[in-house]
Amino acid sequence: MGKRTAVMRHMIADYLNVGTSEKPEYVLMGTGFTTLDESPGAQTESVKYVNDTGSSSSVTGYETSFAFEAEHIQEEKAVDALYMVGRNHYTGADAEFDYVRVELWNKGEQANEFEARKFRVSCEVSDYSGENKQVVKGNLNAVGDPVLGTFNTETRTFTEAAE
Repeated sequence: MGKRTAVMRHMIADYLNVGTSEKPEYVLMGTGFTTLDESPGAQTESVKYVNDTGSSSSVTGYETSFAFEAEHIQEEKAVDALYMVGRNHYTGADAEFDYVRVELWNKGEQANEFEARKFRVSCEVSDYSGENKQVVKGNLNAVGDPVLGTFNTETRTFTEAAE
């Protein structure tokens, strides 16, 4: 039996652009976040042909979302940026961010470079509550398709993959 190395949650790094598209500032979504899960949300279509006893299904698209829960720590820019969307009732483009999911086990060609996917996401804040510590909860919902590439964790820059 060969070696089996399970991917652990700490081997996925998540970065949120709290800057602008002209001057990005990617910050790590680490401290404060207790949940940040990906749901690809595959959309399917089924058809049953007259000569078959079973249906045939195909994937027609994706409705990806990332459920998050984070303690509201003032100094954590990513948590605070998401909180502000709900606090100020931002909508449309004002509630959108660039979000990069980095696979730390998939090394790129350069030092500190890893395979990554960049998503445009809309932030849906569903709850802000807590008995003591305040917690912000919601979803980052994908807007369009992800962009494949690499992310440098030292310079915090995303490079789109060549086609």
